Amino acid sequence: MSILKNRDIIIVGQQPWDTTIGSNCKDLAVEFSKHNRVLYVNAPLDRKTSLLQRSTAGVKKRLHIIAGKEEALEKISANLWVYYPRVLVESVNWVRFNSLFRWLNKINNVRFAKSIKDAVKELGFENFILFNDNDIFRSYHLKELLNPAVSIYYSRDNVVATPYWKRHGSYMEPELIGKSDLCVANSVYLANYCRKYNPNAFYVGQGCDLTLFNSSDTLAVPQDLSSIKKPVLGYVGALLSIRLDENILLYLAKQRPDWNIVLVGPQDEDFSRSELHKLNNVYFLGPKSPDALASYIKGFDVCLNPQVINPLTIGNYPRKIDEYLAMGKPTLATKTEAMDIFKDHVYLADTKEDYLQLAEKALAEDHPDLAQERIKFAATHTWEANAQEIYKMINKIEGGLIISGE
Repeated sequence: MSILKNRDIIIVGQQPWDTTIGSNCKDLAVEFSKHNRVLYVNAPLDRKTSLLQRSTAGVKKRLHIIAGKEEALEKISANLWVYYPRVLVESVNWVRFNSLFRWLNKINNVRFAKSIKDAVKELGFENFILFNDNDIFRSYHLKELLNPAVSIYYSRDNVVATPYWKRHGSYMEPELIGKSDLCVANSVYLANYCRKYNPNAFYVGQGCDLTLFNSSDTLAVPQDLSSIKKPVLGYVGALLSIRLDENILLYLAKQRPDWNIVLVGPQDEDFSRSELHKLNNVYFLGPKSPDALASYIKGFDVCLNPQVINPLTIGNYPRKIDEYLAMGKPTLATKTEAMDIFKDHVYLADTKEDYLQLAEKALAEDHPDLAQERIKFAATHTWEANAQEIYKMINKIEGGLIISGE
């Protein structure tokens, strides 16, 4: 077992501590703080957001902090602090010329680093590790400006596939990966991508909090699901056309009208206009609270993740797969490089025809022994195990070992 103890760790990234959605980086911060001091640095407020969202609670809080009306450091637990930078950075991503963008972005980085140094001084952090969660622009120069003992780039999503990051991220992310001491990724695909630019790039797995996802006898299936005739093929999560293949769902529903397809989660505009709404055997149950999701999964006979393959999703680690497996459910998903680690426990499909054939197989061969194997496998994907893999790589780097993508 690899462990890192009594170190100072600074985390920067895209997701602020006060985000309302789940966050890999927040979960890792909590895990790191069990044995180390951790400073979780929120992204600095940018000028555009300060104007367009000035009436929101989050922006009001940040403006008060910048004005000195509130404390910037917030203690979360004995070893964990959250820092709201006392700085406003300029919104420069609209700049098309690379050289001008680089100049303006460096000014933002200098402002950001100066504010981080204030928190470092206040907490007395020394010989710290810098952990960058996919923040390409604002944290591009932090290795040089903060001089950490080890700089780590954490790749958990192919962000350069999105319009916001693509223009400048397509050349800056490879540069950032290349100059980092270590790159860690939550999927094999992303680790291989990082290794193109840095030999010290590794797949370290993915953690999940599965405490809510257990199929105990006391867990009741909600009435809006229990009233639907079986078999039920279900999906839990946001219904986004950029991530999910509507055609797979249409094909399954039309080919097997005796099956019912249940979709639990908010819809984007494309899904709200989908032909799926016209089919009698497709049910949209809407968004549910996180603590209710397990009860819906319990009512599914087969769990689905009909992911569309595109540059954004191809390297994505779908946490919902672990949640499905933790409930012991037969799970059917689109085959990608990132999904290869699940191949012994998940039915992986290349085509919509595969989905139909494998769904029939999943229904026919499900057994309590298989359910237990799925539960056991999901239980290996803890935040503790994820952190230990990261610690192992840090220890090797600091030990001066030559690593080349083992």
